[in-house]
Amino acid sequence: MTICALVVAAGRGTRAGGDLPKQWQRVAGRSVLAHTIAAFQAHPAVDTIAVVLHPDEMEKAAGFRDAGILIALGGSDRAASVRAGLALLPQSGKVLIHDAARCCVSPQVIRDVIAALQDHPAAAPGLPVTDALWQGNAGHVTGMQDREGLFAAQTPQGFDLPLIRTAHAAYDGPAADDVAVARAAGHAVAITPGDADNIKITTPGDFARAARILEGRMDIRTGNGFDVHAFGPGDHVTLCGVKIPHDQGLVGHSDADVGMHTVTDAIYGALAMGDIGQHFPPSDPQWKGAASDIFLRHAAGLAAESGFAITHVDCTLICEQPKIGPHAPEMRRVMAGLLGLEVDRVSVKATTSERLGFTGRGEGIACMATATLVKS
Repeated sequence: MTICALVVAAGRGTRAGGDLPKQWQRVAGRSVLAHTIAAFQAHPAVDTIAVVLHPDEMEKAAGFRDAGILIALGGSDRAASVRAGLALLPQSGKVLIHDAARCCVSPQVIRDVIAALQDHPAAAPGLPVTDALWQGNAGHVTGMQDREGLFAAQTPQGFDLPLIRTAHAAYDGPAADDVAVARAAGHAVAITPGDADNIKITTPGDFARAARILEGRMDIRTGNGFDVHAFGPGDHVTLCGVKIPHDQGLVGHSDADVGMHTVTDAIYGALAMGDIGQHFPPSDPQWKGAASDIFLRHAAGLAAESGFAITHVDCTLICEQPKIGPHAPEMRRVMAGLLGLEVDRVSVKATTSERLGFTGRGEGIACMATATLVKS
């Protein structure tokens, strides 16, 4: 069965404080939304991811689209935003509708909802209420509330796609969540186990708690890459995906993009999955003259399949010529697009070897790179 994840990220989240909506604020090294999306990217059962963004934030969508994520324009309320996201998804299958602010969702919570959808048309995680419940007014306790049979609702909330699409089309008015919409249409919703760590960031103090949860789960990997290509006949070089006019070219079996090769090797290194020569042997004629973005996409794909998110790459080109500085912004943009990263997480810089060695003599270009991967 096809499983889609729909992440609702169009809200303003003003109670969380800060200069940005809470889904764009950083926690444990990246945005709340990036953590949330990574949780579904890493889950092997999820086939498609769609994100609903506020109209004012659509300029941030390019990196998500490059990573194969569908983008919908948010509506006037949560229900309208969900309908916009559902419109992008297949006609059949299952959908997991999730709040962007729940960035600590675990693989087990997702797995339990998907498993329940095998036998139920709708399922959602709930955490049994264990604390005593009071009724209050004007700062004083006015009564008690029986907690028997009460659950704290969580997401992702899972549904048959035709069921929830039809339920939303018939629903009129605000809805606390999608379970409320499904129940209003007369559908039963199975309860799956919730998780105390599956918190929804709502107030400023929740960021610190989320950071502790995420950092406690993280598997952080760092990989290094190094590559060298000699100059040869030609009228340009390709570095980090950008064609730069030059009086020589670079020699290599593929397009000899020494920058992209080095970043690719850094990612393979972080995964402990060999190097570019093992995955794309130069003895294989099919890679002759190949564009190096093929190699980089392959490395990024292996990272995603292994449950890792690439969080940062740093690439240093070592040469006397050509001058890298004027082209570095475009190199960063190209690499960020290929890796599905924000541009401020891709560094491209250059240095010389003070006219020492083969790079100092203008015989070629060397490059070194570092990549950081996080599994949460």
